[in-house]
Amino acid sequence: MVESVAEPPFPDALGADDAPGPHPLLEPVLGFLGAWRGRGRGGYPTLDGDFAYAQEVSFRHDGRPFLRYEARAWLLDGDGAPLRPAARESGWWRLQADGRVEALVTQPTGITEILVGHAGEGAVDLSTHSVALTPTAKDVTATRRRYTLGDGDADTFTFVHDLAAVGQPLQHHLSATLRRAVGQSTPPTSSWNSSVQ
Repeated sequence: MVESVAEPPFPDALGADDAPGPHPLLEPVLGFLGAWRGRGRGGYPTLDGDFAYAQEVSFRHDGRPFLRYEARAWLLDGDGAPLRPAARESGWWRLQADGRVEALVTQPTGITEILVGHAGEGAVDLSTHSVALTPTAKDVTATRRRYTLGDGDADTFTFVHDLAAVGQPLQHHLSATLRRAVGQSTPPTSSWNSSVQ
């Protein structure tokens, strides 16, 4: 007989004040914790014109020095109504000393990226370390992702994604502005280290 477990005993936290408390190495990215929603625009030389999209992103932690990252997007028509699902990805940001970040991002289209970069002063800048592709995935050779908290507004962040794929050089692909989802609290502005044991 298999004994069932009702819920995981160690829940993820969406905020810096939620239990469990964040690991000290997460300090440079505490402002990104939570759920975010917004809109953006994208394009690429191999596509038939630019497009509008909406996006939802979440960052959470379980008390260890990494963030769980999830993002999903859907295309919008000219009136802002949803057309169909678009990009979706999930992964982990592994925080190291001095704000260094190692990120793993997997997409259902058969692409897995390992990115490295730095977090600090309300921004995270990640560039490709390596890309793994399934046999039928689109050829992606490099990306760069930048996440920047709003200047003076901790409830917004901008996302910019550059892409090198299908024979094209690294260039702009996506950009969006996202707002903290309703019901999510703004991270504290004072130091949180005093509450971390």
